[in-house]
Amino acid sequence: MLTGKQKRFLRSKAHHLNPIFQVGKGGVNENMIKQIADALEARELLKISVLQNCEDDRDTVAEELSKGARADLVQIIGNTIVLYKESRENKQLQLP
Repeated sequence: MLTGKQKRFLRSKAHHLNPIFQVGKGGVNENMIKQIADALEARELLKISVLQNCEDDRDTVAEELSKGARADLVQIIGNTIVLYKESRENKQLQLP
């Protein structure tokens, strides 16, 4: 679980990132969760955009992705979700 200070730090780091995953009409599936978990191991911090044609609302999508990938939900802003998971092998970010 992240503290408020840690979330604020991660939001500032994520500001300059571009979303690398999109959740569309198909919604969240096992393959997407696996790919996001792998990307989190490599990058630690990800942005995911929820497209207009997604059948689930963004809060549901964020909850499914964070539980499936065992990641912390940093922020939901607009249709963008920011996730963080500390990497076991490739640690890049030092949380305050």
